[in-house]
Amino acid sequence: MYLNCHTYYSLRFGTFSEVELLQLAQQNHVSQLVLTDINNTSAGLNFVRKATDFGVKPILGIDFRNGVQPCFIGVARNNEGYLELNDFLSQHLHDKSKIPNRAPTFKNAFVVYPFEQVLLNELSHFQDHEYIGISIKDLRRLPFSKLATLKDKLVVQQPVTFRNKQDFNAHRLLRAIDNNLLLSKLSKEEEADEEEKMYPVQNLAAAFSEFPHILENTEKLLNTCSIHFDFSKDRKPQNLKTYLGSVEEDERLLEKLCIEGLPYRYEEVNDSIKNRLNKELELIKKMGFVSYFLINWDIVSKARQRGFFYVGRGSGANSIVAYLLRITDVDPMELDLYFERFINLYRTNPPDFDIDFSWRDRPAMTKYIFERFDHVALLGTYVTFKERGVIRELGKVFGLPPQDIDFLLTGRYTLEQLDHVSRLVIKYGGLLKGKPNYLSIHAGGILISDKPLHWFSATHLPPKGFPTTQYDMVIAEDVGLYKFDILGQRGLGKIKEALEIVAYNQSEKYEGIDIHDIKGFKKDAVINNLIKTAQCMGCFYVESPAMRMLLKKLQVDTYLGLVAASSIIRPGVAKSGMMREYILRHRNKGRTEEKAHPVMLEIMPDTYGVMVYQEDVIKMAHHFAGLDLGEADVLRRGMSGKFRSREEFQKVQDKFISNCRKKGYAESLISEIWNQVASFAGYAFAKGHSASYAVESYQSLFLRAYYPLEYMVAVLNNGGGFYRSEFYIHDARMMGATIHPPCANKSMAANHIYGTHIYLGMMYLRDLEHRVMERIVKERMLHGNFTSLEDFLDRVFIRMEQLSILIRIDAFRFTGINKHELLWKAHLMLSKNDRSEHPKLFPPRHQKFQMPQLNTTDLETAFEQLELLGFCLCSPFELLEEPPKNTNGQKDLQQYLNKHIDIYGYLVTVKNTSTHHGKRMYFATLMDQHGEVFDTVLFPPMAAKYPFRGKGIYRFYGKVVEEFGFLSIEVIKMKKENYIQDPRYADMRTSKKLLGSNK
Repeated sequence: MYLNCHTYYSLRFGTFSEVELLQLAQQNHVSQLVLTDINNTSAGLNFVRKATDFGVKPILGIDFRNGVQPCFIGVARNNEGYLELNDFLSQHLHDKSKIPNRAPTFKNAFVVYPFEQVLLNELSHFQDHEYIGISIKDLRRLPFSKLATLKDKLVVQQPVTFRNKQDFNAHRLLRAIDNNLLLSKLSKEEEADEEEKMYPVQNLAAAFSEFPHILENTEKLLNTCSIHFDFSKDRKPQNLKTYLGSVEEDERLLEKLCIEGLPYRYEEVNDSIKNRLNKELELIKKMGFVSYFLINWDIVSKARQRGFFYVGRGSGANSIVAYLLRITDVDPMELDLYFERFINLYRTNPPDFDIDFSWRDRPAMTKYIFERFDHVALLGTYVTFKERGVIRELGKVFGLPPQDIDFLLTGRYTLEQLDHVSRLVIKYGGLLKGKPNYLSIHAGGILISDKPLHWFSATHLPPKGFPTTQYDMVIAEDVGLYKFDILGQRGLGKIKEALEIVAYNQSEKYEGIDIHDIKGFKKDAVINNLIKTAQCMGCFYVESPAMRMLLKKLQVDTYLGLVAASSIIRPGVAKSGMMREYILRHRNKGRTEEKAHPVMLEIMPDTYGVMVYQEDVIKMAHHFAGLDLGEADVLRRGMSGKFRSREEFQKVQDKFISNCRKKGYAESLISEIWNQVASFAGYAFAKGHSASYAVESYQSLFLRAYYPLEYMVAVLNNGGGFYRSEFYIHDARMMGATIHPPCANKSMAANHIYGTHIYLGMMYLRDLEHRVMERIVKERMLHGNFTSLEDFLDRVFIRMEQLSILIRIDAFRFTGINKHELLWKAHLMLSKNDRSEHPKLFPPRHQKFQMPQLNTTDLETAFEQLELLGFCLCSPFELLEEPPKNTNGQKDLQQYLNKHIDIYGYLVTVKNTSTHHGKRMYFATLMDQHGEVFDTVLFPPMAAKYPFRGKGIYRFYGKVVEEFGFLSIEVIKMKKENYIQDPRYADMRTSKKLLGSNK
């Protein structure tokens, strides 16, 4: 009887989930109902999926509104009707146009106009599929309305938005948040009626007892509706079924492409390669995944055609077919990649391909996919209310002062300390936390469907400009829609741009570079030594302090070692304590025989019996616990977090433990193995994933080894990486570069290299407008270098405040005139009035001004750079108020092993973490006076006593310790050192180093 039900996907309006709606229906003996969220279909698929569990017949519809103003309700008679409704809603969401008062003529959907709207818009004629909705509150007025005579057109329309008073209060808060209003200012028109509740069927029937025809009409309408989506275990994939139009043609093409790829990938094609290929092709055909492979092949082929770099990752990297089609660059034969992780007969979903493109190329590839295929959409996701965000929003709604909101955000209070309003914020914050706030876009998921995607939901149009589904990845997979992951990555941008820079800076060497010669890179001693010594600054996935530490401890100098390290570094392995155990066994092979369980060692000999990869979860579940491969994969997927709450995961966990008991394993062993599996499975990489990352790492390491300066410029131009820009600039200097501040005659917007001279890009000048940078570069390219400040001002339109930035950073040092003098000149030459942007017909005559002798100090220059660039180009140690008392650095750590050292360091990065007991501790990386980095650790007592206070130089006193060859300092005392007073605002006598006027 309920054909107007809302969930919390009626965003910032509804208050409970689609499952809670079904529970409510079950409690009130409602056997069929219509889900009609406001201009949203996010809950539709899961509503249908779960309805049978509650004995409810699901029907789908949409409550079409302009804001909160109702227009009409669409109720799908069948799936075709749902498609019509989604098409209609999507058009309005894409165009951002108003919903009309009168619905279009739907062929397979009913339209219900609320009683109030019929009266307001004076609707009188209704088509066969159109009805008038009457709620309980409308019954008082119905007998006195001329609409009472339209007996065949009246249906029950009792909206369901709340379960209780608490829901209504939450709804009012959501409406206030949506309107950015104080709760006290929220108008009644913005709220739903408090009586929009579900009543037991018998109560509803009693309310309409004087109008039995309304009940009959409603029953008849609902009985006519039926909606179906296949969520069964044996459901067919809904992705594009064929690439060429027929299965046979697709299969022939796939075989042809594989045969063509064999000589490219393998010098010798032996029987094991042929057998693996035939086995995969047979299974791919059997599972109906041929088109999925061909679509991915189409995408990467287009990328290569356009000169775009990409990396294929995910479980698909376990496939020789993917390797031959050049979707991935990982050889599954070399790595003995676990075939069943990639695909097995129990798996209904196709293998996962994550294809990374440069962040600059990804938009073009996304556009290509939308143009190339018919039914395409980006995958949606929901941004939920988070704890801090809710407190901030509710604080504003309740009118709390900003300082009170900030106090609540600290979390350092007891409820007894809080006033009544603050308690309400905390109370309702808990109620709203986790509810959907707005729709967003999945990081990289694209759906390519066989049917129109509006068959499954409406789409909206986020700022990226591509249609996006209103449901997320989990329910998409449930209904048989599997995403193509098209991701953006800066690491590939670095590789691509580095090659472009080599092409102009060392053109004679460029032709000899094959960046895809991974086999050669793996054997290159220079590259492998960089890994072993952890000289990986700027290199993809291997530059972080944690990775640098791990590489030194493992002394990794091979591709396979790097593949393992890429997975060991993940939080799960470390959390389970197995990262340390892996290092111990790696360094001492005897420990493996002593400590490894024989079953685990037999299953995972390459990793010393330690679970390192996602595949190891499947191996353990299958070989150790006796689960079949399908159950083992459910376990692996369940631990990823996506399905952790699902009951099927719990069943598999129970079976894992019961099977182990049947096999006679000791309870302690079962518990130990399960805890290892459970603690890291959600964070571990698939081996193919780690291998793909390692390939990209080797490409970046090759460039760092042989073209270090060009590579570092590319790193800087692509947003850096783990560290701040100043450290990549420092690293380039350590490798032989001369670093120059921005120059009007040499610099571009981005960084540029001439031989070994790197000119910083004007992009570092925080307040310099992009259009000014463009003007300068364009004018210089067209008409040559600037010869003087006057020449610059004649040719470039610029305002005084923008020119001042360039002069202060010494961008006109080529003139040989001191920048103080140039500033005076600029002020005298540029009037405060706006200057014409039109070119001058005749060059102007410049008045000559008599200037006093002016000087600039090194310290002034350093502080000017600090202000304008965010860092200085001299050593930060030169800015100390008191010079360092010693010259200790990273080079001295070995001689201080197990002794105490006094050392100064410029903070590079600090990682805040917590012990098992929740106490704060720090790991910090610093740069010494000689430009080398060293590492420190502050255990909780020291962390509490000596917190880091931002960028700057710190003096440490601590003990030098070693673990597996990695040296670090356990800090006992720490003090932040003061910089000298900024000489620009201090007595100039503090500045001792005078530069000549030619600087």
